[in-house]
Amino acid sequence: MKYVIIGGDAAGMSAAMQIVRNDEQARITTLERGEVYSYAQCGIPYYISGVITEKEKLIARTVDTYRKKHGIDARVNHEVTGIDPKAKKVSGENFEVEYDRLLIATGASPVVPNWEGVDLQGIHTVKTIPHAEAIMSDLKQDVKKIVVIGGGAVGLEMTENFVELGKKVTIIERASHLAKSFDKELAGAIHKEAEEHGVNVILNQSVQSFKGNNKVEAVITDQQEIEADLVLVAIGIRPNTDFLKDSGLHLEESGAINVNAYMETNLPDIYAAGDCATQFHRMKQKADYFPLGTHANKQGRLAGLNMVGKTRAFQGIVGTYIMKFFDLTLASTGLPEEEIEKLGYPYKSVQADFPDIAGYYPGKERLMIRMLYHEKTEQLLGAQVIGKAGVDKRIDVLATALFNNNTMTQLEDLDLAYSPPYNGVWDPIQQTARRRG
Repeated sequence: MKYVIIGGDAAGMSAAMQIVRNDEQARITTLERGEVYSYAQCGIPYYISGVITEKEKLIARTVDTYRKKHGIDARVNHEVTGIDPKAKKVSGENFEVEYDRLLIATGASPVVPNWEGVDLQGIHTVKTIPHAEAIMSDLKQDVKKIVVIGGGAVGLEMTENFVELGKKVTIIERASHLAKSFDKELAGAIHKEAEEHGVNVILNQSVQSFKGNNKVEAVITDQQEIEADLVLVAIGIRPNTDFLKDSGLHLEESGAINVNAYMETNLPDIYAAGDCATQFHRMKQKADYFPLGTHANKQGRLAGLNMVGKTRAFQGIVGTYIMKFFDLTLASTGLPEEEIEKLGYPYKSVQADFPDIAGYYPGKERLMIRMLYHEKTEQLLGAQVIGKAGVDKRIDVLATALFNNNTMTQLEDLDLAYSPPYNGVWDPIQQTARRRG
């Protein structure tokens, strides 16, 4: 059986390893347009700031490991530009490869609008190790003022790491608050944290163009001009699927490849997984586009199993993520208020602050918790947690509750760990649930 995988990162290589382990006769070819396989994209901001000291620490397995240890024909600098589903071939410049089963795991790339001056030196995106190295090279120059365009997860993480390097950072966000996965009731804490660390936060403004002579010198918004020695554009990503537009594959409006629970596309023997594919959202009960490394690894693993005939379905996502922002941890799961309103669900919300451990125990920190639930059934619909400690524990409990369609009453009934250094006798999420009207 000839297996071809387009893409050499999380989804693609998770699939490849499942094929290696389950089909001893497999002939596996992986086609990567870059030169690095299996790297930790989420660690890149910390590599740029020096928290992660070596690039090699971000690479889980090298190309040589896949070739020599696992017998995979792992190719680099092979960008696929077309597929022929009838002939069962993929092709690119000066190469063509036949397949029996094909996995498309091409990932996604940062979105960069066609702003005037966007090609000036010093304007960057960040998604890959070469992106990181380009930023690090520029940072060796006389860079003092950095503008980050976009207040989502990548923008906030990069802002923190630029500040750690001693840079003066301005964030421009066109919406009314940073971190759109959080409701406006919690956004103030994020803004305060940014300002306490010297970050200039600009909201409700849209970038129009860039100014400079070969190298960027300023960002022009619809309201003002902001000086910049370096600019990072972090306004989102788009699936790398443009080469598939005439293939007959069903693509969503986002550009993501529509897949079923078994990672199958609408064409025979063609699978897709990771940032180029859809993910079934359990709260919305439909295909969604929520690209994260966790989803890519799960989808890739399942794609590999299904490609070798070991049938297993992807159970979907609830939209969970967590990030560090200076001294705060920000975490969200399920649906924020804006999305619940778009879906037309009748809902209520409850919000409260509690210590992360027993109130009388030294070292307690404030936890801000917000929950949204169905007005009639009381099923949990979404939750957000912000604090300096204990956030990860709570968000994972809440994500599990969402995955299992738990109600607010069932949250109260959970048997959770208690000891004064770790928790109060009633966990903060249970106390918050009890506060509802």
